[in-house]
Amino acid sequence: MNKDSGEEILKRIKNALEAAVESICSFIPGATAAEFKVGDDPITEADRRANCVLREALSHDGEGWLSEESFDDLTRLNYERVWIVDPLDGTREFVAGIPEWCVSVGFVENGRAMAGGICNPATRELFLGAVGQGITLNGKTVHTSSCRDLSGAVILASRSEVKRGDWECFRQAPFVTRPMGSVAYKLALVAAGLADGTWTLEPKSEWDIAGGVALVEAAGGFARKIDGSPIRFNQKFTRLPGLLACGPYLLEEITSFLDNASAPAQLDRNEQWEGTFQFKKGSYGDEDEKRGRSA
Repeated sequence: MNKDSGEEILKRIKNALEAAVESICSFIPGATAAEFKVGDDPITEADRRANCVLREALSHDGEGWLSEESFDDLTRLNYERVWIVDPLDGTREFVAGIPEWCVSVGFVENGRAMAGGICNPATRELFLGAVGQGITLNGKTVHTSSCRDLSGAVILASRSEVKRGDWECFRQAPFVTRPMGSVAYKLALVAAGLADGTWTLEPKSEWDIAGGVALVEAAGGFARKIDGSPIRFNQKFTRLPGLLACGPYLLEEITSFLDNASAPAQLDRNEQWEGTFQFKKGSYGDEDEKRGRSA
């Protein structure tokens, strides 16, 4: 994707995110009713409304579409360019009134996430980026952490995984664990250098991670499957094993750590698959640190 094409894609992403956020501003986090899909995943009218707005804003002829809240039209497999979106990632947090949810948009070309945008309306953060062009947070250029040592690193963990006890095996690990919701938002924070890394032990769907993976890679970091292999998007089966993401200097150390960790069943490499967050000190602005402490 050349520079001109990337700029045009980012403009489309930004406009779509702004429209989606505006469409759901009347829904109050913590006071919005939820229904439950198969598997006990919540969905709200805000999810549905944002999905409709995103599709109307982004869909062009010759491009495929994959969304958590849309029927999966497999004709997308015939397209080189595909939009992969999660209209509201972190619905559980949204319903609970926890400011760890976002609207996530990923642009995929030939199986690779090339551009992405993630907006957290609760914290007023807008992350935008394209591979080869870097990323911005609220218009300011940012990049992944330069952390080189897992000791003392800030690692974002899935709140639900921590709650279930899946991260107990890491209790004596040398890094600082910060549980929080929304894998897309966690990826955006890693991309912006507000945390050093993140990984998930449970499988994720393409829409959960496409926008965030694009941001991490655009910012100079790495995003991989939990076994360290590359992620390919727009697959027939959209579920993939857990993933890991980090800055450019931690990948080898994290993969080695996970290989040797006494992890739960979710981290079995042979299996085949079809509290409160605190920002890093000295990172993006005093307001962000203040928000993180009160989230």
